[in-house]
Amino acid sequence: MNDNKDHARDDVRDDVRGRVDALVAVGRPAEARAVARTALADDGPEAGLFLALARAHMAEDDDDHDDAAERVFREGLDAFPDDIGLLAGYAELCTHSDSMDRPGRHARGPVLLARLREIAPESAELKRAEAAGSSVSTNARNSASVNRVQSFDAARAFAEAPTPQAAADQAAQWAAAAPRDLRLAVLAETTAALAATGRTWFRLLLCRGAEYRFATGLVVAVLIVLRITVLPAIPYGMAAGVGLLLGLPFLGLRRLLRAARERAADRIAAAVSASASEAAPRAEAGDGADAGGDAEARGDDEAGGDDEAAVGGDRPGVPELPPVPRVTRREYAFAGAGLALLFAVGGTAYAASLEYPRYDIVAHDTFRGLQGVDLREEFDPFRAVSDGELDDSTARVYAAADAAPDAAAEYLVAVTTGDFHEMRESFVDDDRIFPAVTDQDGVVHESWQAETGPHGAWMRCVRYTEAGTGTPRAMCVWGDKGSIGMVLFTAADENHEAVEETARSVGTAFLRPAAD
Repeated sequence: MNDNKDHARDDVRDDVRGRVDALVAVGRPAEARAVARTALADDGPEAGLFLALARAHMAEDDDDHDDAAERVFREGLDAFPDDIGLLAGYAELCTHSDSMDRPGRHARGPVLLARLREIAPESAELKRAEAAGSSVSTNARNSASVNRVQSFDAARAFAEAPTPQAAADQAAQWAAAAPRDLRLAVLAETTAALAATGRTWFRLLLCRGAEYRFATGLVVAVLIVLRITVLPAIPYGMAAGVGLLLGLPFLGLRRLLRAARERAADRIAAAVSASASEAAPRAEAGDGADAGGDAEARGDDEAGGDDEAAVGGDRPGVPELPPVPRVTRREYAFAGAGLALLFAVGGTAYAASLEYPRYDIVAHDTFRGLQGVDLREEFDPFRAVSDGELDDSTARVYAAADAAPDAAAEYLVAVTTGDFHEMRESFVDDDRIFPAVTDQDGVVHESWQAETGPHGAWMRCVRYTEAGTGTPRAMCVWGDKGSIGMVLFTAADENHEAVEETARSVGTAFLRPAAD
């Protein structure tokens, strides 16, 4: 009869440990701690319960709870000094602690690992403890690390199975054999969702996400380089839009993965509730008659086999899932390729900023038999250009030497040179360079986008009658990546071609390509 009681008590403790671990896994650590403390108070010290309680504190990821977890580990090791579960759990806590904030605790990690190597050199607990510093945590239900574990496990399952459905079936069998293992439950739900019809694209994103992200970055980089170099009319917004469009499938994948985690958590919660309702009858059954004790014990073995497998013992048919590396070699490779791509785009942009046409300004004192007068003190058409972009400038009017002081000038020429690599044709067309002719200046007759200006620059021209003097005038403005210019001149009844040719000839006379 005592054997039956001991056996029933062990079953109850196994069930409690499984319930505590499952509650932690589904994000209910406070409830897990309450269950563990109640079991310790009712049934006395037990190594597995100490470990479960400590892990329930560690799940909070809080300094005060880490301190409480350390106290639990020490209390447990005082009672069970060679328990490999407690040693491994304490080693993980110490390994994850901050060496600056908790130097003493961090220093105890290697000591505990050394003790584990001494008493259990080939144990799974030792392997997990050694990998604690190089793998991600699976405690937080919806953290980025959980998402990584989920993706890693599912991608590995699909890669090793002959078909997606085979991977889903295998994961379902494992989850059924360990009904309170959250990682296996997540794997089963994830593979089942991704193996469904029409999910091929999501499986590709899951298994080849790094390659897809790199390809997306490459497309965006190509568009940016084209925008910088040969197709300046392409807006940067197009490259951003393409990048967002190509990234949209990942949103669908994230929603699918999140839904799978939620279903897995619900499955674990249901398993915990079911085991809790069964725990009390099973414990009371241990006090039954001797005649029924052996049969009942056998029944507990059969009925509770899955639960026992789920709480850390041998789990027939269920593999030990490997730790998830923080960064794989493939990810390192694509991260390096991404950095190289980033440097390439940055280098291209920098080179483009240096590659603009250079000009020298030729400021004529006389031009076409006319006397020039410097206007820069009175008229600065380039005040909207920043000093960092502007290299040199001039602004002059030309009139006959014997003209009256109030006579209309024949030419007004203003040119500047500098680094205008952001110049676009639209800047010339929408009056970003010079203000438009207004009714106060004169009566505008027509405005048009001209053919190329001096040295191939973009150009726009307008014909108007000057206010006050009634002189028919033409004005052309031009700009390229190395110069900006404006010329006003008398143009009585001249056609577009004549106006443009005059503007080009004046601009060419005042600007010449700089000597290399």
